[in-house]
Amino acid sequence: MSEIREKNVGSISGIPFLIVLILGLLGAIYLFITGVRSDMIVRILSGVLLFLTTLFCASGLYKVEPNQSAVLSLFGKYVGTVRTPGLRFNNPFFSKKKVSLRVRNFESGKLKVNELEGSPIEIAAIVVWEVSDSAEAVFNVDDYESFVQIQSEAAIRAMATSYPYDQHEEGQISLRSHPAEISERLREEIQDRLAQAGINVIEARISHLAYSPEIAQAMLQRQQAGAIIAARKKIVEGAVGMVEHALEELSDKGVVELDEERRATMVSNLLVVLCSDRATQPVVNTGSLY
Repeated sequence: MSEIREKNVGSISGIPFLIVLILGLLGAIYLFITGVRSDMIVRILSGVLLFLTTLFCASGLYKVEPNQSAVLSLFGKYVGTVRTPGLRFNNPFFSKKKVSLRVRNFESGKLKVNELEGSPIEIAAIVVWEVSDSAEAVFNVDDYESFVQIQSEAAIRAMATSYPYDQHEEGQISLRSHPAEISERLREEIQDRLAQAGINVIEARISHLAYSPEIAQAMLQRQQAGAIIAARKKIVEGAVGMVEHALEELSDKGVVELDEERRATMVSNLLVVLCSDRATQPVVNTGSLY
């Protein structure tokens, strides 16, 4: 497929030409009326011909809004693009296709896909885009607005299958834990698919991310279990440090001398007290130490 690139084409300011057309229309009316009154066929025909010529030339006038372009073609051949705002004039035989250059956005529907580890998730994204090449948008694709939506949803699906929902390893990029990296990857994925349509993707970010309803409860329990394990690991690390410090203090200050058996018993008791998720009940020994 031969791609068409945008090229600028000159145009005439429409205001002076509009004045000329109005004068031509008045002249045609004058010739027609005077021809009828004087019964001069030549004047009547001249008035009619001038009137038709004026109407034909008026079809060359068109308006370009700010942040809008007009794609001109002649009998199916691309001529060029006019981006100068205001009332413009070109060859009446040119066909004009208006293309908005304003920044636009849309939110995709909630798509159900399987993430990298195979779990079904729901994902949606907001895509901010603009037309950067009017000729490509008009001639390289059939309907560029529909093309943007369909290809964006395809890119969202492809991106979602490349990453896990949650981070399970240190440094691993996941959909939930790295929003900035995921947004940039999504923008690049969409841009690659829309480049041939003359579209520039300004931003793409996830607006909805969740497990599918059928596994949401199970995944919530999995997340809770992971959080509990991580918390317990921190508690044990802290408890071990506190026990080591307590034994060192007792030994350095000579408070009590413990053999290996009593030392192991003390370590066990301290770890139980420090790591328990419930308040411990003390046992008071009123007899000997042993």
